[in-house]
Amino acid sequence: MSFRGLTRQNTLSSMAVPDDSKNTFLELKRKKIHRYVIFKVDEKNKEVVVEKTGGPAESYNDFTASLPENDCRYAVYDFDYVTSENCQKSKIFFIAWSPSTSRIRAKMLYATSKDGFKHELDGVHYEIQATDPSEMDLEVLRDRAH
Repeated sequence: MSFRGLTRQNTLSSMAVPDDSKNTFLELKRKKIHRYVIFKVDEKNKEVVVEKTGGPAESYNDFTASLPENDCRYAVYDFDYVTSENCQKSKIFFIAWSPSTSRIRAKMLYATSKDGFKHELDGVHYEIQATDPSEMDLEVLRDRAH
């Protein structure tokens, strides 16, 4: 790999995470203000920004319908469930959405910056990588959470 290629790769993997993005995640985690948060990579400013949030009453279908059909995104979803002992629990899922129909450049950009971004989100319980909706079906979350 040429030096030039190496520099470009390092640039792609070092996305800034603005305080607004971190604070929105904390609002989901601690205050339960959001059911989900969808993040988008802003290539021009080299940062991961909040694209959309969903209120506590929104469903999983609302969340999946908010993801673009042909572009990558990061998302966190606060999954509530009841255990076999009848206890109410909540787990936070990090979802790396990378549909097969998205641009190669977008897939590479999201893949190379994912670990650095996820590291900024302290409190994620599980990670799901999805290239189509079936890979992040509600049953997949339910199975992982139990």
